Amino acid sequence: MRDALKTLFYPFEADILPMPQKGTRTLFLGAEPGFRKPQGFEGSLSLVQGFRPYVLALAAAGHDVSAQAEGEGYDLALVLAGRHRGLNELRVAEAIERVVPGGLVVVAGGKDDGIASLRKRLGGLVEIEDHLPKFHGTALWFRRGAQADAAAATLRADNPEMLVEGRFRTAPGMFSHERVDTGSRLLVEHLPSDIKGKVADFCAGWGYVAAEVSARARSLTVLDLFEADFASLEAAKLNVPSSPVEAGFHWSDLTKEPVERRYDVVVMNPPFHQDRDADPEIGQRMIKAAAAALKPGGRLFMVANRHLPYKPVLEASFSWVREIALEDGFRVWFAQR
Repeated sequence: MRDALKTLFYPFEADILPMPQKGTRTLFLGAEPGFRKPQGFEGSLSLVQGFRPYVLALAAAGHDVSAQAEGEGYDLALVLAGRHRGLNELRVAEAIERVVPGGLVVVAGGKDDGIASLRKRLGGLVEIEDHLPKFHGTALWFRRGAQADAAAATLRADNPEMLVEGRFRTAPGMFSHERVDTGSRLLVEHLPSDIKGKVADFCAGWGYVAAEVSARARSLTVLDLFEADFASLEAAKLNVPSSPVEAGFHWSDLTKEPVERRYDVVVMNPPFHQDRDADPEIGQRMIKAAAAALKPGGRLFMVANRHLPYKPVLEASFSWVREIALEDGFRVWFAQR
């Protein structure tokens, strides 16, 4: 379990905060795999996580986990900070809104999660009861009251949903939520005009590439979007038009969950980070998944950072591979089964 998880639970283990007892309800926003409840932590835990690989890992460990928080009146809320400042602030706001008046909100993160700036930000909005540095991070806590309610309203107002290019709805925490990313735009610019039939967008994000395919492609019969981030997929449902063909939306970890349908075309801008470090193997697994999802003769159009070692796995997975663009630090690949 990463250090930030240890930091989050340490105030309870150190007897600085009282252990939740049986009959109490705890909301855990941003739950990640590998956490361990301290001995004596007997209250129920409601885990919230929207990243599909983490959800699958948490479920495999025997936890019930939801993509979105539900209900109110929690006695305690735990917030695990990540690297997205806006998402951290929105999770703190949600924690405040869902605990009972006087309920405790505990926030923790590592140095790389920006916990120092988050602590400073929250300290300017609400009276922080105390904080505790541990495991290269910091935990802090405060209670819900009128001041905290006002803080929640401020945090929400400062992190609104966005409208990219006047038509794409996004929110903090999504990949490239403030603008269309360069790689996806380059991919769209180099898509051919003869895309038709059954098409899948792997790693669809909030739907930019799929929306452009829908607008440009002729004779679509299927348009399926696959995305690991639940919030991004929900945004894509608003961003991808329902014509010329109704789109399908799949919350999926393509590296682990099989794709049932076979496609004529797959378009893809795969990630190469899951945690903090670059991991080209993620994209390599996506390429293999795309090959498995294509019909014989099916085509893949993919964009990736130019330095990533994808050519060998493309050549091993497809009968024909060609680089069709090299611009702005990205490569666009065409491959055919």
